[in-house]
Amino acid sequence: MIQVDEVRKRFGQVQALAGVNFTLADGHTTALLGPNGAGKTTLLRLLVGLLQRDHGAIAIDGVDPAREPLKARRSIGFLTDQVGLYERLSTREHLAYFGQLHGMDTAAIKRRTDDVVGMLAMDDIIDRRAKEFSQGQRLKVALARALLHQPRHLLLDEPTRGLDVMSTRALRRALDTLRHDGCCILLATHVMQEVTHLCDDVIVIAKGKTVAQGSPQQLCERTGIANLEDAFVSLVGTEEGIAL
Repeated sequence: MIQVDEVRKRFGQVQALAGVNFTLADGHTTALLGPNGAGKTTLLRLLVGLLQRDHGAIAIDGVDPAREPLKARRSIGFLTDQVGLYERLSTREHLAYFGQLHGMDTAAIKRRTDDVVGMLAMDDIIDRRAKEFSQGQRLKVALARALLHQPRHLLLDEPTRGLDVMSTRALRRALDTLRHDGCCILLATHVMQEVTHLCDDVIVIAKGKTVAQGSPQQLCERTGIANLEDAFVSLVGTEEGIAL
């Protein structure tokens, strides 16, 4: 379970987050929606302990990532907006390296490498160096890296950007499997199709604040608008920064 209570964060004169509140349950996939600049990436970085909040409380299964970042990260798989691969390493070598960082032994790394390669359909790039990869292939490696240690919580920042149709379908199947296994998944996205296909719940933030939380159907009912995209626009009060 992830709990966020009245979280605020300022960068100089910019109030990135001005009061975000929500609770995420295990075994659910939740979409984090908001216009560009709403604070989605800042919030994800606070959840994983890469930034320090100015106010409020965060708990990852009871652990505060600001006070115990390493303990919190043991249960988190995090896909950031910056993939950051080592050009000379193959996919297999990337996974072995990050598995060691997580304290996994050789047998566990091999087993989980086979699992995530099958899950994300990566057989064609498992022994190729990252220098040769397309953006979509780089993203696959970063996803595999995030999933390798079997995290109980998964934080994804626009995970389908650069993926082709087949890779996107493989990711959807993987996330569905993880959800059924009890993983708590938070998915920051602009793509409404992802929300309708993947998510049980939706959190909408605008101007750094939580403006709505509920299922896609509940958000439509709240606004009296049948189309989720139009309901979202109604909730945030602007069409600026929305990717169609």
